[in-house]
Amino acid sequence: MLRAHFRASIARRVVSVVCTGLLAAAMGCTKGTDEPAPTPKQPASADSVELKDSQVGALKVAALTTRPFQLQRTAVGSIDFNENDAVQVYSPYQGRIIKAFADIGDDVRRGATLYTIDSPDLLQAESTLISDAGQADLTAAALARARDLYAHESIAQKDYQQAVSDQMSAQAALEAARDAVRIFGKSDADIDTIIAKRKVDSTLVIPSPVSGRVTARFAQPGLLVQPGNPPAPYAVADLSTLWLLANVTENDVSQLHVGDYVKARVAALGDEEFSGRIKAIGASIDATTHTALVRSELRDPGRKLRPGMLATFVIQVADPVTSVAIPASGVVREGDGTMTVWVTSDRRKFMRREVTVGLQQDGFDQISSGVRPGELAVVDGAILLSNILFGGSGDQ
Repeated sequence: MLRAHFRASIARRVVSVVCTGLLAAAMGCTKGTDEPAPTPKQPASADSVELKDSQVGALKVAALTTRPFQLQRTAVGSIDFNENDAVQVYSPYQGRIIKAFADIGDDVRRGATLYTIDSPDLLQAESTLISDAGQADLTAAALARARDLYAHESIAQKDYQQAVSDQMSAQAALEAARDAVRIFGKSDADIDTIIAKRKVDSTLVIPSPVSGRVTARFAQPGLLVQPGNPPAPYAVADLSTLWLLANVTENDVSQLHVGDYVKARVAALGDEEFSGRIKAIGASIDATTHTALVRSELRDPGRKLRPGMLATFVIQVADPVTSVAIPASGVVREGDGTMTVWVTSDRRKFMRREVTVGLQQDGFDQISSGVRPGELAVVDGAILLSNILFGGSGDQ
């Protein structure tokens, strides 16, 4: 009986020692060591922290100010010719090219000769002009004789009237012949020379209808050209203004208006901006891309842009709005999607505050609510407070 009681007592002591050891292990303590249990980390949901001077030095704190934010939409598109000032220079008549005077990239003025052709139509018109001029001279001489004879009553009145009619018909034919030659670009002085010398010249001069730059050339001596038969021997475009063709999403189209101010940047030209205004907005939405074509006219007096260049368009849809602004490095996106900033009143104790972020421009975030102008806030290094000090999962 005593032995059984002794064994039970020993068992209770063993259980007590084991439980004590387990409890000590659970609390982070072990027998025979003087190291204290580690301090638990502050939970990630904490909204304030007090830093030491050495820690504050890793942050940049500044008073919040306001700045204007542009109400704008962005789109991607390309540069194109201004088709109102770009022409394909065809010959108005059939013929073979005699000589081409301009090359691709040359700047030409309106009226400058681009090429000449040997035109059978011009040859025929000039031949008719010389013939009609001779007939007009003949009838004019006949009328002068008839007038003299009629004054001396040597011919009948009807003969005199016939001479007048013949001269009027010949003169009308001559004027029509002059107009036919004038259509080919001949001046009155040129026409008078053709009549005086009785010599035809089938060389037809094709001038540039606009001032600009030669953008294409297919003209070669001996090439037979026909009116409207592509390709045109020459293409000339005024490059002082170009078109910007952007595909704007259907959600943004309703906010755009003809006349809105546009800025564009071309990757090939770095940060240089080109300005213009919207000239036309597509009347329909593309069923595949759900975008509408927006055409703007861009000023380029320096002739730096080239049609086909890829460009980013920024379209201002309203006047700028002034709001509280904070550098993007001062805003933290928390794990649940909320946006926060760290504010302070004494540059030592910092409090996390949820804010509403609007536009993001030029490295600044627009703060619609949550902070006021003049408040001190962390503008650089805010992510350290959320990620390092509190073990959070914030992101900027």
